[in-house]
Amino acid sequence: MQRTYQYRLYPADQQADQLETLVCQGRLLYNEALSHRRHIYKHTGQTIRFFDQWPRFREERKARLEDFGLLNATSVQQLLRRLDKSFAAFFRRINNGGKPGFPRFKGIGRFRSLDYRYGDGCRLKGDRFYLQHVGDIRIKQHRPCPQGCLKHVIITRKAGGRWYVSFQGDDGMEPPPRKDGKAVGIDVGLYRALSLSDGTLVDASLKLKASLAKLRRANRAFARKQRFSGRWHKQRQQLARLHERIANQRKDFWHKTTDWLTKHYALIAVEELNLRFMLSNRHLSRTAYDMGLGLFNAMLAYKAERAGCAVVAVDPKYTSQQCSGCGTIEGKPLAQRWHSCFCGVELDRDVNAAVNILNKARSGPTEPNVEAVSSGVLRESRLI
Repeated sequence: MQRTYQYRLYPADQQADQLETLVCQGRLLYNEALSHRRHIYKHTGQTIRFFDQWPRFREERKARLEDFGLLNATSVQQLLRRLDKSFAAFFRRINNGGKPGFPRFKGIGRFRSLDYRYGDGCRLKGDRFYLQHVGDIRIKQHRPCPQGCLKHVIITRKAGGRWYVSFQGDDGMEPPPRKDGKAVGIDVGLYRALSLSDGTLVDASLKLKASLAKLRRANRAFARKQRFSGRWHKQRQQLARLHERIANQRKDFWHKTTDWLTKHYALIAVEELNLRFMLSNRHLSRTAYDMGLGLFNAMLAYKAERAGCAVVAVDPKYTSQQCSGCGTIEGKPLAQRWHSCFCGVELDRDVNAAVNILNKARSGPTEPNVEAVSSGVLRESRLI
């Protein structure tokens, strides 16, 4: 299975400056490669790719040591492939009728990472990470990293000048067989995060809402600073660190929740929801972003594969209106949070929906539909 391991780097001051220089040289090469592609297309009408640009920039790297001398050959290749992916995404959006977003030149604050091949200019050495032209950098390995399967390395600068390294590779392990155990249906929403068919309720962890007062104060202080001054840059970093902290808290919440789900249940039935509709609604968009349901779907998909669980995505149509006992469909306003039916079934509205979701999963196809879960396909506009 493909795995990614991310660790925090603690470079010395001189090493941090060298890392900054590396990223600046990568940004310069990326911009020149983009300018080269645009120039060729403007004068010849032809589109060039990675294999056309690599011979040119291989020689450029040798001739312009002051501009690209710290980048090794593998890093240059990965930068050119990154530009290829940007153009491929641009044409894909055009074909799908979306907003094109032509690849643009990267400013100083918009280029933050470099790619390497493991073993070519970078490797782990105990509690140190060696990087060519930088040296041995102290690394915090909060979990063991299997070095035999590592293939790709990404050096990233995040808010406040903090550096991280990500190792990617195939650990060589096959997905475990489907395990037997309990099944559960999950109803997601904005009133509470998750409602399970067995009656378990998971309250929403709205980290952005809890930090709005701090964000407002930080934004006001940022707006008062003279643009591009020293205090402006300092406040900008503080604001970025606050946003990163909120995002990390949200990811931590969903990591723990999805890990608990995949350990306790063998079959997990979820809704195939329209997440874009939530995010475009001006009354619900902030709560929807704060909830991070797309993050929940993505984490559940890969954790379930690793744990041997089956994830089934079902059509959520009428799951909130239908009685889980007799199947009668009766419209209810969103303000009505309790389901009561003449057949005697009385339970929480969202729990009733979760039971219906589980019933649909059991009566329909039993093959796991992980792709539908992780993509958030536009199907239904039920909010809670």
